[in-house]
Amino acid sequence: MNRGDGDTDRRRRFGSLCESLRPDLLRFAWWLGRDRGLAEDVVQESMLRAWKSFDSLTDEGKAKSWLLTIVRREFARTFEKKRLEAADVDALVAAESDLLSAPADERVAEMRNAIFRLDEEYREPLVLQVLMGYSTQEIADMMGMQQGAVLTRLFRARARLRQALGFAAETAT
Repeated sequence: MNRGDGDTDRRRRFGSLCESLRPDLLRFAWWLGRDRGLAEDVVQESMLRAWKSFDSLTDEGKAKSWLLTIVRREFARTFEKKRLEAADVDALVAAESDLLSAPADERVAEMRNAIFRLDEEYREPLVLQVLMGYSTQEIADMMGMQQGAVLTRLFRARARLRQALGFAAETAT
């Protein structure tokens, strides 16, 4: 096989990965920044970075976590480079802004608002587990933490959500 065939195969494999994972990457980037345009920009830049280092991906079965890590880092880089106008989430919640609402289901809107109010250290692992389906070990690897720390953050995130939504703490009977 000549060099051209290898490049074609590499492009095909990368394109296939990107096509299948792009919706998850966009969803994750949106949850990080809550801005569709920003999410699309971050995912696009992440894809460029991933292409440049695609040869470092030794196990394509781990491509999703690899790409999500790149998205998270690219998102952080975005804020290192420039200051974006920050939205006052409390004001949006108080004004019942459409940006925070879900169509026709108050329970979903209430849950979404409660998740948005969580500190990022609790929101990110919760989103990775609940929306993206990652195990606590995968989340720990992505975030550079111990699995026990992830479990603690998930426990605290759920406790804060229960409190914010007015659910009594579950008691053993």
